[in-house]
Amino acid sequence: MDKNELRSLISKHKADTSMAARFDLSGPILRRLAVHPRFIAARTVLLYYSLPDEVDTRDFVRYWSQRKHVLLPSVKDGEIELHRYAADEDRLAGGPFGIQESEGNVFTDYGSIDLAIIPGVAFDAAGNRLGRGKGFYDRLLTRLKDYPIYKIGICFDFQKVDQVPAEAHDIPMDEVL
Repeated sequence: MDKNELRSLISKHKADTSMAARFDLSGPILRRLAVHPRFIAARTVLLYYSLPDEVDTRDFVRYWSQRKHVLLPSVKDGEIELHRYAADEDRLAGGPFGIQESEGNVFTDYGSIDLAIIPGVAFDAAGNRLGRGKGFYDRLLTRLKDYPIYKIGICFDFQKVDQVPAEAHDIPMDEVL
């Protein structure tokens, strides 16, 4: 199955799963993440503020931003920039593609990131990730590859597939929850 066929298949599964069901399915995933040894040990965590069809991270981001340094991505000029997020002082603005983005200070100290939580359309057991097709996270992961950042992909069970078409330049996740 090629990337576009796989995106269509997962899109159909998401459409067949109500928003309420996706919200309910998000809880156990995020509880597993919250007790993961890598998450517990991490001081600086790259998270994402979820779109409606993704594992719902909105409350998780707000809660953990009071306890850890939370970074959120935003898309600027076709690239992801990272911003520190603090729920008590930061507000989110609607960015491209309907993504809520932090307006906090730009963050470039990649070496201090302990953990990256990465969304995707699909993942396989080898950690290969299929994105939405714009390459934003692929380019970000390439910038981060020289740093010892542990990468966890999170998704619903129906987003786990036998094989994601991967290319030599693709950077796999260390783990998928």
